[in-house]
Amino acid sequence: MTTIQMTLDEELLKEVDGTVKRLRTTRSALIRDSIRHYLKSLHVSRLEAQDREAYKRKPVRRGEFDIWEGEQVWGDE
Repeated sequence: MTTIQMTLDEELLKEVDGTVKRLRTTRSALIRDSIRHYLKSLHVSRLEAQDREAYKRKPVRRGEFDIWEGEQVWGDE
């Protein structure tokens, strides 16, 4: 691991410290997990944007997926 230095405003630091105490973890662990979560959410957002753009370029045609309707029936009717 590499050690870095950060600057946080007092209110954010108080919130971090309260959360750290409540979760019985460390500042470093909380910040690492938060960064991982944020980066993952950015990745998911990028993928969702790519999907939206792809469907704008090539929208679903009426009836395109009708062949799969039978697969959706579970037979418990």
